[in-house]
Amino acid sequence: MPSLVAEADQAERELALEVLADAWNEAEDDGITPNALAHAALFAALATFVRQHGEESAAKLVESLPDKLRSGEYSVERRLQ
Repeated sequence: MPSLVAEADQAERELALEVLADAWNEAEDDGITPNALAHAALFAALATFVRQHGEESAAKLVESLPDKLRSGEYSVERRLQ
């Protein structure tokens, strides 16, 4: 049963990423720069994480980012439509 939960979580995350990519593309079409979008997205994501998990957990997440970035974990090519 745990694999079904993991698959459902993965499917939901993939759908969420598609929804965000569509919103991102629409915002770019409206003239908002990718840099401004990235800053707003990071702020919104971190604020949500802090609200749900607390400041200490958010700080630990942020502390882990340099290694994840260097290992390519966030080097995903986003499809533009």
